[in-house]
Amino acid sequence: MEIHGLAACAILCKELSTRALTKVQVMGIAADIVIIVLAALAGGFLAHGLRQPLILGYILAGVLIGPFTGGVTVSGVHEIEKLAEIGVALLLFALGLEFSLKELRPVKYIALIGAPLQILLTIGFGYLIGQYLGWGDVASLWLGGLASLSSTMVILKTLMSQGMMGTLSSRIMIGILIVQDLAVVPLMILLPQISDPAAGLPVLGVALLKSAGFLVVMLVLGVRLLPWLLAHIARWNSRELFVLTITAIGLGIGYATYQLGLSFALGAFVAGMVLSESDYGHQALSDIIPLRDLFSLLFFTSVGMLLDPRFLLHNWFGVLQLVLLIALGKGLILAVSTRCFGYGNIVPLAVGLGMFQIGEFSFVLGQVGFAGGFLSGEQHSFLLSATIISMLMTPLVSGLTAPLYRLKQRYSRREPLTMVNLPERGLVDHIVIAGGGRVGQHIARLLSQLEVSFVIVEMNHNCLEECKRQGFPAIFGDASQEVVLAAANLGEAQQLLVTLPNIISAEGIVRYAHGSYPDLNIVVRAEGDEQMKALYEDGVYMVVLPELEAGLEIARQALLHLQLPVPVIQRYTDALRRDHYHPTTEISKENQELLLLKNARELLDLNWERLGPESLMAGHSLRELDIRRATGVSIVGVLRAGDFIPNPGADFIFATGDLVAILGSVDQCAGLGELA
Repeated sequence: MEIHGLAACAILCKELSTRALTKVQVMGIAADIVIIVLAALAGGFLAHGLRQPLILGYILAGVLIGPFTGGVTVSGVHEIEKLAEIGVALLLFALGLEFSLKELRPVKYIALIGAPLQILLTIGFGYLIGQYLGWGDVASLWLGGLASLSSTMVILKTLMSQGMMGTLSSRIMIGILIVQDLAVVPLMILLPQISDPAAGLPVLGVALLKSAGFLVVMLVLGVRLLPWLLAHIARWNSRELFVLTITAIGLGIGYATYQLGLSFALGAFVAGMVLSESDYGHQALSDIIPLRDLFSLLFFTSVGMLLDPRFLLHNWFGVLQLVLLIALGKGLILAVSTRCFGYGNIVPLAVGLGMFQIGEFSFVLGQVGFAGGFLSGEQHSFLLSATIISMLMTPLVSGLTAPLYRLKQRYSRREPLTMVNLPERGLVDHIVIAGGGRVGQHIARLLSQLEVSFVIVEMNHNCLEECKRQGFPAIFGDASQEVVLAAANLGEAQQLLVTLPNIISAEGIVRYAHGSYPDLNIVVRAEGDEQMKALYEDGVYMVVLPELEAGLEIARQALLHLQLPVPVIQRYTDALRRDHYHPTTEISKENQELLLLKNARELLDLNWERLGPESLMAGHSLRELDIRRATGVSIVGVLRAGDFIPNPGADFIFATGDLVAILGSVDQCAGLGELA
């Protein structure tokens, strides 16, 4: 009886499993995408909880749901890989929308000359690694070719998560990455023709002609046609069509370049560059970002699915050795090349630590090498594992840039800093503004108008160039570094204003400044009450909450529109400010005076009153009416028949039709309104 029951249960379980498997197979790629999104969500939560970049969680999620591990597994790995290529194209399309050719001009020499040089040097270094590992001449050259390319996807995501987009280091990396992506096509042509280079040269020549023709068409026709198309679509006021149009442009042009035998991602990037010059570039970027992030998730998860944990476990020493050799050699080549092109300070270190990994296009090259018999199955597995491990290491290694630079500054000779528009007499009794973004530039404009001496410290190269164009004195560097603050002569400064939105950077600046100059007045921008309290504990004089100020001003304007009395509005806004800004510190005498001056300005309301035919003021003088004693307002002017009479005397007689300027509170002005 029990045996029959167990058999029945086994049959039922088998039937349910079969049905579930059948349903998954019917759903096909849709089920795979659901599995990927759920796994990536769990991986993202884990990475966020550990304060690591989300891409690490995505890759680990891919390992867990890949074909080499048990449990829930994605069935259509190859189909997901194809979808992931769209993620690469969309990322480069968005990058093209965000960067224009003008912004890449300052790094054109290192991109056009330094990048090809780096590729050749890395191929040579990779060949030496292959010889050291005993791979043979052909396999060693393939190893060098794969190692010469860095990961556009991983680097851009890492820069975004670290808030480093727009810095000089990031622009150099992007310039090099563009040239590396262009080099994929020549490498795919030349590497299989190693045994007969002459046969590959005509094919390479044709590819170069196609590339040149594509760029000419895009720069000549695309610059005129694509912005016109977007303007025409925008007039229809259909956001859905607008989003569909920009997606079709990015992917469509990418697919066209693919059909020409060029890179899919390169075409998408050029399309984005062309659209960035149009009036609709910013809107196109904001609309494409959610789609880009979704397909980027598929890319990083598909990368994780390629990793075989069993192979890695059995060959961990060889894989680790290969990763370390490539990372050290390639990172050193990139750092030295950057330094040779005249870039100093933190830039060579940032480029070397950011671009040491093997790139995603190496997956494509590696598959070509394996299919053509140039790489054995074991060699291909080694390269595949090393590529994924190096990608996983990138956010962690790149995050070491600032600590290593601080260590380098401590034990090495100081390099000259980039300084612009500094006053000839030097920096004395000035204000140091840490952060030259929008907030810092607003402060700089006000200080310039008041002729107050100041200097901006900024690490974002775009912001530094903007400060330079506006004539603001500025220093390029990290404001948390002793050498940079010494260049800003912080010891002679009256005040330090920290406008950076990044609380980690702000706290680093505050701790050093307060520790070195405890009497220095420091004002900091913060996000939320917790940050504010932490900054006050670090010795900050005043913390400003931008969201609170914006909210109070919007509420004040709304209440004024509802015609609530100004004193009532002011009383409540002042109470909110006291509750938020001064829970742990007393208001200084200077701040009290500024607050009282602001309140006085708000409470004094200048109004104009027209004297009608029935006005009690018409035909009487100021002396007779005794307006000052009766209502409390002051008559500061009268507009009569096109002439303005300022500060009328006691014998001035009012007439019907006069427009009277009165100064006083809301209640006082209301009392005079009854007379008028």
